[in-house]
Amino acid sequence: MDRGRTQEQQKPKSARQRMTQGLGAPQGLRRALLMALACAAWAPQVSAAEALRLAVSATPLSLPIFVAEKLRYFADEGLKIQLQEVLGGHRAMQALLDGQADLATVSETVVVFSSFKSQQFAVIASFVSSNKDSKVVVRADAGIAQWADMSGKRIGTVQGAASHYLLDTTLLAAGLDPRLLEVQHAQPETMADKLKSGELDAVAVWEPYPFKILQTVPGSRVLPSSIGYRLSFNLLASQALLGARDDELRRLLRALDRAERFIAEKPAQAQALLRERLKLDKHFIAWIWPSYQYRLSLDQALLTTLEAQSRWAQQEGHVAGERPRNYLELIYSKPLRQVAPSAVSLIE
Repeated sequence: MDRGRTQEQQKPKSARQRMTQGLGAPQGLRRALLMALACAAWAPQVSAAEALRLAVSATPLSLPIFVAEKLRYFADEGLKIQLQEVLGGHRAMQALLDGQADLATVSETVVVFSSFKSQQFAVIASFVSSNKDSKVVVRADAGIAQWADMSGKRIGTVQGAASHYLLDTTLLAAGLDPRLLEVQHAQPETMADKLKSGELDAVAVWEPYPFKILQTVPGSRVLPSSIGYRLSFNLLASQALLGARDDELRRLLRALDRAERFIAEKPAQAQALLRERLKLDKHFIAWIWPSYQYRLSLDQALLTTLEAQSRWAQQEGHVAGERPRNYLELIYSKPLRQVAPSAVSLIE
């Protein structure tokens, strides 16, 4: 120790004194200020990322998204999600293609039909499947007792949707050419009125519309299908998100995974949330609930179904244009592999 230093000089310096002494170095201060300003300028850009616009179909299939929003799972992941509720996956897809949404919920049939128009999107996960979501409902006085009676009848469906695929493939399995029917494009919310008025003899549509039609169109009934079709409902992302916003996609999938665990562990609460969100009858929930399997996945069955439906759509003349060389090109598995590796069983 320097014996020439005063006792006062030997005292430990306070934080304030050390800071004041540091300010005496202009060059060091300048660098520190520049660094602080740079950090301040950068931080808001990270925390204030633009909200992800998610076009979601108003259907029980979308329950994990409704749960994640209601229970703030998206917020817990630091996400800003702007839900745009639409009637049908075909409308959600259109919002995505028009640049009005960044993400959309759609069936695999909508993926196939859209792939002939644009390939600026990718499936990042399937999050629910069902073997009874789409149904064919017939009017009481239409003279349709079995599928063989459908020839020449007027059938309403959303062309390019899963219910359209169910209709066509069940007809083909019954030995009927779908071209022998008068198949009309109809929006789901208009179908009950068209059946009541006699404008249509039958409709092919997804839940909850069949249940509502059975309640409001006297004598109407479901015509059972024999093909065992299992629909998958999928989350699509715009190509612009892939890579650039993968961290948000991972957090989104984590929130949905958490929502699906909630549905499995607390089904009564999940059903109550669904009834409240979509204003559904409790009897409908009890009727349809067993047919839904809420689980994140990207499996080989999805790829096989996309390929099969693509061939059907081409053979039946429903689409024109170039299809993907391989539907793997429209699946982006990286975020789900990082969130739940066991959920991905694709052969890539």
